[in-house]
Amino acid sequence: MAPDERTEQYRRLEQYRVPWQNTCWTCGLENFSFQCTDELSPLDHFIGQKRALESLRFGLEVDKPGYNLFVTGLTGTGKTTAIKEHLQNLIGEMARLEKLKPIYDWCYVHNFEEPDRPRALRLSRGLARPLRQRLSRILTTLKEQVPLVFKSEEYQTQLREQEGAGRQATQQLMTRLEQATQAEDFALQVTPAGVSIFPMQNGQPITPEEYQQLEAEAKASIDEKRIRLMQLTQDTMASIRDSEKETADQVQALERVVANERVCDVFQELMDSYRDQPETWEYLTRLIDYVLDNLSLFKEQETPAAPQLPLGGPSIGSGSSSNAFLPFEINVLVDESAVETVPIIIEPNPNWGNLFGRIERRAMFGTYVSDHTMLKPGSVHLANGGYLVFNARDILSYPGVWEGLKRVIRNGEIRLEDPAEQTGAYIPQGLRPEPVPLDLKVIMTGDENLYRLLTAQDYEDFWDLFKVKAEFDSRIDLTPENLDAYSAFICRTCEQEGLLAFDAGGAAKVIEYSARLVADQTKLSSRFGQIKDLLIEADYWAGRDSSPQVLAQHVSEAINQKVYRLNLIEKNIEEMIADGSILIDVSGGVVGQVNGLAVYDLGDFSFGKPSRITVQTYAGRTGVINIEREAAMSGRTHDKGVLILSGYLGAKFGRDRPLSLSASLAFEQSYQGVDGDSASSTELYAILSSLSGLPINQSIAVTGSVNQMGEIQPIGGVNQKIEGMFDVCRLSGLTGDQGVMIPHQNVKNLMLREDVVEAIKQSRFHIYAVKTVDEGAEILTGQPAGVPGADGSYPPGTVNYLVDRRLQELGRSMRGYYGEMLSGTT
Repeated sequence: MAPDERTEQYRRLEQYRVPWQNTCWTCGLENFSFQCTDELSPLDHFIGQKRALESLRFGLEVDKPGYNLFVTGLTGTGKTTAIKEHLQNLIGEMARLEKLKPIYDWCYVHNFEEPDRPRALRLSRGLARPLRQRLSRILTTLKEQVPLVFKSEEYQTQLREQEGAGRQATQQLMTRLEQATQAEDFALQVTPAGVSIFPMQNGQPITPEEYQQLEAEAKASIDEKRIRLMQLTQDTMASIRDSEKETADQVQALERVVANERVCDVFQELMDSYRDQPETWEYLTRLIDYVLDNLSLFKEQETPAAPQLPLGGPSIGSGSSSNAFLPFEINVLVDESAVETVPIIIEPNPNWGNLFGRIERRAMFGTYVSDHTMLKPGSVHLANGGYLVFNARDILSYPGVWEGLKRVIRNGEIRLEDPAEQTGAYIPQGLRPEPVPLDLKVIMTGDENLYRLLTAQDYEDFWDLFKVKAEFDSRIDLTPENLDAYSAFICRTCEQEGLLAFDAGGAAKVIEYSARLVADQTKLSSRFGQIKDLLIEADYWAGRDSSPQVLAQHVSEAINQKVYRLNLIEKNIEEMIADGSILIDVSGGVVGQVNGLAVYDLGDFSFGKPSRITVQTYAGRTGVINIEREAAMSGRTHDKGVLILSGYLGAKFGRDRPLSLSASLAFEQSYQGVDGDSASSTELYAILSSLSGLPINQSIAVTGSVNQMGEIQPIGGVNQKIEGMFDVCRLSGLTGDQGVMIPHQNVKNLMLREDVVEAIKQSRFHIYAVKTVDEGAEILTGQPAGVPGADGSYPPGTVNYLVDRRLQELGRSMRGYYGEMLSGTT
């Protein structure tokens, strides 16, 4: 190449070369006002996310049905932390303004009318547990004092009077019966089997033989008397039973009267404490009646008598008959005594039981029984009156839970149910607890795809119940305020995790890593989970170095060591390139061949490497043939990019004539498929080279998509792609001519490794930024692209001129071929 041509080519390349200062953003120490992060105050607020936080505030402050929240954003952005902190701040503000609603304790107690339907009691905050404790003490007191009542002389005297009167009435009835039988010459005999009468003669009972010898008239007289006396006996015995029942009732009434004052005295203080709780007052009143109706439970006896429950009372299945004192048991379902304002519950595993509670059972008499003491709360109960937070993907993974949640929110009540009942399964001795009224704000987190799925598949219910969307961004603006907040975050993490403090250089290196995570010189990552991991790992390497602080070198070591743990596949590919197994040229020029750049995403690690793209052009009418697509190894976005090439070529070179072109396009040594349109401009350069006959500089790899107008469009993974090409070039030695050509829009995304930046600074490696295909063609071929004149023709020797000329030749050859075929046919 002549010196003038070399100078012109250098000038042409220079205008597109990216200065080394623009290849990475560096966090200067002048941005900090501290020497070490232990001088700072720990972060007490969330960094950035103004849009999301304002949406959260709106959803939380609107106290209307359906204004629950769905919070979207990538994992690791701290959504749950932000929600909890924002809730606490909002609650504190509302408390100062006295706008908070009261919260309550909830209990389940025995239902005296329907024991299989336990009653739900609402009590003022902090009163449920004392109620249970006081009732326990009351039961103990009753067991001690009620027997003393029945031992009193006054009670014993009245009891003897009652029993004596009953015996006297019974004796009078029996005396009258005896007199009546004697008057008829009959005798009366009382046996354990009952009362019997028999006729007498001469003071002796008549034997059966004597009875058979009597005259018929005498027999008839005896039989008539026997029937009359038997009826009288039956009437007398009925009267005796009535008298005994009356005596028993009188004794029971006496017991109730005698015990009433003592029982009421025992309950009086408790009744006074809950006089302003109507439901609790009613329960205690019924409990007093239960005690007075079953005083036998409190008498001193070996075997307590069974309680006299109402008809239709509890059976063995309810568990009541196994515990006569069950009505005294209070199941404190929700105890809010430790909650200062309102509850905030974060449910990590929202299955049916954890969310809505469960009904436990115990084995008894060959079956399973339950009672109100075996009802367990769920997160919905615990969060009642406050806020419940959970992950949408988790709740959708459990069958029936999503439908149950919608039903709970829509109905405004929580029903304790066994999920097996929902499927129609047989549940032995099931309970039907009274539902608990619900006042709850639900906050569901999830990714954008899940949000769109719910809006599409469950449109009416989802929109009706979750009216507010708060969207967290994975990036925040790189501002002085956010730099200070990031440093305060580092300080807080060090305190929470017990890490060494970071000096200013270490903190700067962490923030630079944050900018690299989002590949943007104007943004920082808000995925604080990853930043926290880096802080912990850097602390480890500082400890290995016995350093009192975490320095920049320790942060770099943590980054490098993490890459080392994950980049085995990348190194294997580099070895294959080095030994020639994978064909890559990084020097010289080849027609129809270009180095494209691809990103390999392994999930936890991604890296870039060059791939050889080749094109063969020849006469034909098939247009651009994508070999990957023909082999079913191409994704839809890659197919779209290839189709765009036909649009560009047709618009630029076929305005006044049809193009006669066949071009086969292939990613060489690609065995796992190709997707994405970031190589579409690369493929176009290969086609232009094949048509023009101009060799492409193999030392420059290319990335960028192209539209039909020939404009280069930005792509993702630019840092990995550049570093991948750099590593391959370094294998054979950097020549100073090697580099990567990228879309100009991606310059702000450059956050390259330090070694790459240093090589660019020393002009051993280069980055070129282009806006159009023509600019890229000039860099790759070393020839001007050419601008069409007034007649539409391109200057001789330019890239476009050579391409246009070749297309004309292909067109003429096709016309000549088909003309010969037609002549031969004729």
